[in-house]
Amino acid sequence: MVLLGGAAPTVLKGRGALQDIDQLALMRPHVKWAAAVRRVRDLAPAVERAYHEAQAGVPGPVFVECPIDLLYDEATVRQLYGEGSGGRSLADRAVKLYLGARVGRMFAGAANVHISGTIAPVPPRPDPATIAQVAERMRAAERPVVLVGSQALAHAPTAAALARALERLGAPVYLSGMARGLLGAEHPLQLRHKRREALRAADVVLLAGVACDFRLDYGRQIRRSACLVSANRSAHDLRLNRKPTIGALSDPAQFVCALADSLPTPPDWRVWRAELRARDDAREAEIARQAQAPGAHVNPLHLCRSIEATHTPGAIIIGDGGDFVGTAAYIVRPGGPLQWLDPGAFGTLGVGAGFALAAKLLHPEAEVWALFGDGALGYSLTEFDTFARHGVPIIAVVGNDAGWTQIAREQIDILHDDVGTVLAPTSYHAAAAGLGAAGLLLDDPELAEETLAQARALAAGGQPVLVNALLGKTDFRKGSISM
Repeated sequence: MVLLGGAAPTVLKGRGALQDIDQLALMRPHVKWAAAVRRVRDLAPAVERAYHEAQAGVPGPVFVECPIDLLYDEATVRQLYGEGSGGRSLADRAVKLYLGARVGRMFAGAANVHISGTIAPVPPRPDPATIAQVAERMRAAERPVVLVGSQALAHAPTAAALARALERLGAPVYLSGMARGLLGAEHPLQLRHKRREALRAADVVLLAGVACDFRLDYGRQIRRSACLVSANRSAHDLRLNRKPTIGALSDPAQFVCALADSLPTPPDWRVWRAELRARDDAREAEIARQAQAPGAHVNPLHLCRSIEATHTPGAIIIGDGGDFVGTAAYIVRPGGPLQWLDPGAFGTLGVGAGFALAAKLLHPEAEVWALFGDGALGYSLTEFDTFARHGVPIIAVVGNDAGWTQIAREQIDILHDDVGTVLAPTSYHAAAAGLGAAGLLLDDPELAEETLAQARALAAGGQPVLVNALLGKTDFRKGSISM
């Protein structure tokens, strides 16, 4: 993302102008690159570099500060600075001379700026020697596991080639982040459960765009005797918390494709895959049993299974929440690549409405489902006014258990106090209706499929809809990370 930020006029910086703060000090720790422009001729080069930095290596956000007096033509700026007006005293004339010279420096050389063409940095390519080394390890492997993360989908057009490469490799695959859906909903190589156990048993682990952060217990989930192969665009993430046996500073999708090309006849891992599949199937059966457990209101597992049965294979699924979306991640399966978006490793709640709006505008033919926790929905509920005014028919489901449940699970166990985690069972369906959307209340599990089908019909007719699902409590995600 390239973020352009306005700023007080250059001549008024530090003098108490409207909204004059040190923006760079705020932005630098949170972006890949940040700069402030002080002359008109530097605007285009700064924006060009911003596009380069945003796409290079691991894609990410950049920030360019553009003071307001650089965004108008020179005559207007001179008029704003009082040229041709003011007093005749020596001090007044000195100020006018200073401001005139300053404006001259601001606009000097602006007419000679060259605008570059398309900026598309080339990601780091895999080293053939490293590929050969990894291929040798894979040939000797008995229990390989491949983990594919969001970074492997940084260049969206490579998704199909990456999926084919994983199929040719034939190793068991776990997908995370934006890689969810890469192999479709029911691919025999893809596994969804018991990843920790698989990693502890594996003799070769390939991390394709995955860092050893909290999601892998900082690398401790992978046993020390295993051959750890990591392909990552970031030199920092490549070695984060755990030095790989073989590290490749490379685009992970290109790395996997090159590895598959070097292994035209991979080993037979059918026994290993069958062992992992049996664990997966057992966990799926357990989830199915838990989904039938009775309780107050709607069992969240039952609701997620109903969503999984209802959405179309081409649906784009947005997750914005903690406990409810964490549950959905186990059950709701995107039907293809680039059909899942969630808050990511930072857990930035409140992104769901913006993600859903962008997804529906980019893919108007696709169903867009936004799954909200009731805490997360508080950040973006009024965006249903945006959906209604602009005719953006998304399907939203809020898992309403009247609490910050992911936090409460840990907090109550440790501190024996639910302070700050209790919310009201708000009538979000009524609020959405008040903003121009359709609102549906779901408080009976037997009506889940019927209510979701009604929501789909309303959205197909052009109306955004919010299903307010009153959830009961479960222990499904007991022990999940919340801090």
